[in-house]
Amino acid sequence: MLRPLSKVHPGEGLVAVLMLVCVFSILTAYYVMKTAREGLILTGGTFGLKGDELKTYANGGMALLLVGVVPAYGMLANRVRRIRLINISYSIVMLCLLAFFVLGRAGAPVGLAFFIWLGLVSVFLIAQFWSYANDLYSEEQGKRLFAIIALGGSLGAIVGPRIARLAETFTLMLIAAGFVLACVALFNVIERLQTRRGDRLAREPITGSGGFALVMRDRYLLLIALLLLVLNLVNTTGEYVLSNAVRNHAIELVPATAHADLVGAARDAAISADRREIIKAFYADFFMWVNVCAFLLQAFLVSRVIDKLGVRRALFALPLIAFASYASIAAIGGLALVRLAKIAENGTDYSLQNTVRQALFLPTNRAAKYKAKAAIDTFFVRAGDTLSAVLVGIGIHRLGFAGRDLAVVNLGLIVLWLAIAIGIARRHREISKEPGPAPVPTLRPAGAGAT
Repeated sequence: MLRPLSKVHPGEGLVAVLMLVCVFSILTAYYVMKTAREGLILTGGTFGLKGDELKTYANGGMALLLVGVVPAYGMLANRVRRIRLINISYSIVMLCLLAFFVLGRAGAPVGLAFFIWLGLVSVFLIAQFWSYANDLYSEEQGKRLFAIIALGGSLGAIVGPRIARLAETFTLMLIAAGFVLACVALFNVIERLQTRRGDRLAREPITGSGGFALVMRDRYLLLIALLLLVLNLVNTTGEYVLSNAVRNHAIELVPATAHADLVGAARDAAISADRREIIKAFYADFFMWVNVCAFLLQAFLVSRVIDKLGVRRALFALPLIAFASYASIAAIGGLALVRLAKIAENGTDYSLQNTVRQALFLPTNRAAKYKAKAAIDTFFVRAGDTLSAVLVGIGIHRLGFAGRDLAVVNLGLIVLWLAIAIGIARRHREISKEPGPAPVPTLRPAGAGAT
């Protein structure tokens, strides 16, 4: 049944399907929570900042927290086997969701805290899932099966925003906790199957240096980290352009003169609630179309692109699409075009780019797959978001930039992104068993410390 999607060998189907359902549950939970957080953050404000600015600047807080969280995660990985690591991580997530639900229902201002928390948790859970997948499969298997497994994530990303339309903001947190619990059960079933098949790695802790140390002394891992940093710098800047356009749209539909029958705090609360629901509805629809696009690409294109072009050449698809998207925004602008451009960019990011990015770790060792990958997919991703906050802050407050001006800045950053991708392609060819010519000439091998 899976073979129309990619090449599947006998005996691989059951675990692949379970992994697909597991990542489906993770992404469903994430998009339920993500839809809830947009309304909470964009209709709030603190420290004298509006919601759309606060959303961008909050990423800096995530990066600072990750400086401590990543080493702690590495120390825990040194002491426990992989399923124990997963069980601990998911238990913490469920407890936090219950706490946010209680606090939110009690009227506490949880918008900023929930935004930062979800930003940390989402990258950790997804990184941990793909670390586990890299541990289960060989390089040859991963190139065939990752596209199928990632299809579950694309489906979950479609279902999540639809579920978010069915309940109010804080109830969504309980729904997400249910999906997280399902993930724990699936991981444990998969692990039991792997143990029965004689997977010796299931009982071994992930020993080795810490994530940051691994990244700093390996050129290949460092280039991947820089790629993620620049990618998220571009993407988060683009998210601000979209958020600003959406917020202005909500203000136009519900102006300050609305609810003339109310006065004072009651009127402000009613206006804020109306705007929050407009923003929630926009993002639910936006996330759905992004993920429909991602699903179609994942189901019918990704495995074929990787099979025909290989991991290295596929790495260049997203920066080229992003360049075209931001060139269009810079030239024309408008909410409709920004929405369309971000759907194209994010849809490709969540499908082809995501699969290629996970496959880059297949030729690395276990410490790199768990610890370095955790550092790269969390700290360096959020560092890119933090740099975006600096860029947006300087751009709008010091230089008077509008959304179209920030799109022009993104064009220059994408050129840097392409240069880093060339470096990764060169190094990947040196360490990978993937056949075929690389898209660029080979450099001499890296020095000591290469994976």
